[in-house]
Amino acid sequence: MRYSETLLPTLKETPAEAEIVSHRLMLRAGFMHKLTSGIYSYLPYGLAAIRKVENIVREEMNRAGAHELLMPSVQPADLWKESGRYEKYGPELLRFRDRHDRESCLGPTHEEVITDIIRKMLHSYRDLPINLYQIQTKFRDEIRPRFGLMRGREFIMKDAYSFDVSDSAAEISYRRMYEAYRRIFTRCGLEFRAVQADSGAIGGSFSHEFMVLAETGEDTVVFCRECEYAANIEKAVIRLKENNQVEPLAELEKVETPGKRKVDAVCEFLQISPDQLVKTLVFIADSVPVGVLVRGDREVEEVKLKNLLGAADVEMIDDKQVYDITGVPTGYLGPVGLTIKIVVDQEVESMVNFYVGGNEKNYHMKNVNAIRDFEVSAVADLRQITTTDPCPECGGKLELTEGIEVGHVFKLGTGYSESMQATFQDENGQEKPFVMGCYGIGVSRVVAAAIEQNHDDNGIIFPVPLAPYTVIVLNLGLKDKKITEAAERLYSELQSQGVDVLLDDRDERPGSKFKDADLLGVPFRVTVGKSLTNSGLVEVRDRKSGATEEVTPDQVVAVLLSKIAVEQI
Repeated sequence: MRYSETLLPTLKETPAEAEIVSHRLMLRAGFMHKLTSGIYSYLPYGLAAIRKVENIVREEMNRAGAHELLMPSVQPADLWKESGRYEKYGPELLRFRDRHDRESCLGPTHEEVITDIIRKMLHSYRDLPINLYQIQTKFRDEIRPRFGLMRGREFIMKDAYSFDVSDSAAEISYRRMYEAYRRIFTRCGLEFRAVQADSGAIGGSFSHEFMVLAETGEDTVVFCRECEYAANIEKAVIRLKENNQVEPLAELEKVETPGKRKVDAVCEFLQISPDQLVKTLVFIADSVPVGVLVRGDREVEEVKLKNLLGAADVEMIDDKQVYDITGVPTGYLGPVGLTIKIVVDQEVESMVNFYVGGNEKNYHMKNVNAIRDFEVSAVADLRQITTTDPCPECGGKLELTEGIEVGHVFKLGTGYSESMQATFQDENGQEKPFVMGCYGIGVSRVVAAAIEQNHDDNGIIFPVPLAPYTVIVLNLGLKDKKITEAAERLYSELQSQGVDVLLDDRDERPGSKFKDADLLGVPFRVTVGKSLTNSGLVEVRDRKSGATEEVTPDQVVAVLLSKIAVEQI
């Protein structure tokens, strides 16, 4: 492609709306143009990067035995009502009525549509297994779209759906997709982790997220260096440390703690450590207040609490709401005598003679013990994991880092097929619900995540597999016949070798061309300028390492093909 003939509007200044690196660089590098909040037009350079991701995804999905189709974006509300998700999904589902007053929605995902297709077309166990996928634009009406393609309202997604005869067969489909995803993100040149995750609004019994590790990630990932354990912090399992100490239960006692409400202040006043104190926090779970007990130095993981209670929504309430419900000021609330439902983190269950709020201003209680002194509705792993916790699988040291979700694989089970009456006849002639899985990749998000992980102060540093152009040839002598002929010849020769090449034939100063080449993140730059006239050489530069070498024009193609082969995955 000739730079002078394409729409590639680079910017020197960062637009005020850009909040994170990928958003800033994608706007500056002419990837996209904002139409309205959370909705962008993909310009040629940005679309080329997206197509690179799509090609890798297609190759690996096809290799894994999946088959591509394309489903409508507009979906009838009746299908979503059948599955029970029409109201449950929330305001992110864009609902509307057509001219005939029929309710519809703009698809954020396609579980209902694919289930409808399969229930009408496949009827026998002999038709299974099958895995169908599409690459399509989705829409989710985010309340606060931000970070460009990282959290937009409209985005490009690959979604696949598997149908099997049994759980054991579905496990095979799941593992096949899991391995396909590992190959996809490896081929994209990304540093990533596959982590155990919560299934959220999609549903299902088990899932993994594929997280690109980056400082600006929205999610926290827990992983072990000594084994392959990795999990989203919301899903990370706590491995309790062994406690062999046996301590007799002491008599319950109320102690005065004047003006001491915060954990640190209470512990300093009572001369105890935070691991001897238990906090009582109040959450509203589907309009019902619930008291949650965790150690003083711990934090409640709301997703774990939500899953324990089977609630659609949980939210920690403020000081005024706590007082209205319990009659106790925040900081002095405790479980003894509390009339609302109480659930306890598993760590608290094993504690003996601990301290809690006294349910009276300026008082706490000591020598409190669960079960003996208050009623417990449930005990579960309810807290956030920390780096002081051992790995739940091998006992090794855990690390926490930030990650960007780029893919998610789910075991759906029979939830959709049962609610939508999607069945097949097994080998005994019995009607059985399809066992489903679903598998998503945020295609446009992968590009943004790659930039978050690969950039410097000068711009993007594209991994070769994702680069819209692998080589940029700079013509620094448009009026010099020898320079122009050499640049044109290299451009043609590289194209003939199947290399995606951008010829910068603009009438711009050399400095501007160098800066744009760095900003765009093209992996290899060939500079054809005065060195050709003076010494018969051109410069080849590696964007990632910054290394340069001068070679003759006849050597350029071979040198670049060798470098590209090393970088291709």
